[in-house]
Amino acid sequence: MLKHLRPLLLPFNLVYALVVYVRNKFYDWGVFKSTSFNLPIICIGNLAVGGSGKTPTTEYLVHLLSHYKIAILSRGYGRKTSGFILAGPNATAETIGDEPLQYYHKFSNVTVAVCEDRVAGINRLKANHDLILLDDAFQHRKVKAGFNVLLFEFAKLQKMQWLLPAGNLREPFSGVKRAQAVLVTKSPAEITSATRKKMLAKLQLQSSQQLAFSHINYQKLKHLYTAEETVFEKDQHLFLLTGIANTAPLMQYLAEKQLNVHPFEYPDHHCFTEKEIAQLVTAYRQHQATKKIIVTTEKDGQRLLTNNLRDLLLNLPVYYLPIAVGINAEDKIGFDQKILDYVASTKRLH
Repeated sequence: MLKHLRPLLLPFNLVYALVVYVRNKFYDWGVFKSTSFNLPIICIGNLAVGGSGKTPTTEYLVHLLSHYKIAILSRGYGRKTSGFILAGPNATAETIGDEPLQYYHKFSNVTVAVCEDRVAGINRLKANHDLILLDDAFQHRKVKAGFNVLLFEFAKLQKMQWLLPAGNLREPFSGVKRAQAVLVTKSPAEITSATRKKMLAKLQLQSSQQLAFSHINYQKLKHLYTAEETVFEKDQHLFLLTGIANTAPLMQYLAEKQLNVHPFEYPDHHCFTEKEIAQLVTAYRQHQATKKIIVTTEKDGQRLLTNNLRDLLLNLPVYYLPIAVGINAEDKIGFDQKILDYVASTKRLH
């Protein structure tokens, strides 16, 4: 649909591009204020809208930096609240957003908070933490992060990309210059030298900027409510519920597993209704296959934890498929070390 509308939207791209250019220049020149902080701030972001792998990359950094006291600060996209909120036992996707809720459930030793004003959020967290990870804040230039990890999807990076509203870019490729590291996600586990050179040429990175490639590591299925683990069975019928930006890598993985997939696809961060879940359950129950399960993504699973949806799925085999980022072997040491060196060298000012 967007492809056909693109010629009509291109004039609006000029207006959007001008606004973005002026805004960035005003921050570069100091007309608009960027706030620096006296502790390590790592921003994980992208130039495109949605689906580049920010959540598993943030989780990778949590593991890498686990010997520090970490806080993750997110805007809390899709939440029905506002202001600063600390994740706690009563948190839901509606109060803090699905991705922060995933972090909270996964990392008991990490503080998770949401605040649309990142400066205010950091000020609330900085006294009691060694470092702060900013989830999806590359365009939030009111904060001057000490280290920016900028993500690009491998498949999309090889295609022509357009600015909003005709495309999905939030800002032009020139924004790459603000990143200390660029991570190309959802890549093959091995990258040819020709492909690496092509990417370097497109991104026009400086020698000080780290380029790394990562791939998706799919984990064992986990039951959404009991955490029991299982694996896919050949020729199994899979009722797949998704509300993510890009299902292509997941569908490719499932095709390789020789599964019979019945997709129930919704937009990114979609708030599932009781009617939608009831339709999924009905389709599952009416299907004649003996080998069948309901599967969703880990992020989508966070929106199925409310009591009304949980009741509909009670006693059914409902699993989520966790994923992890694997930094490609030839890039891992350099990528990890650059981040570790930044954190170690950034001292608090007392």
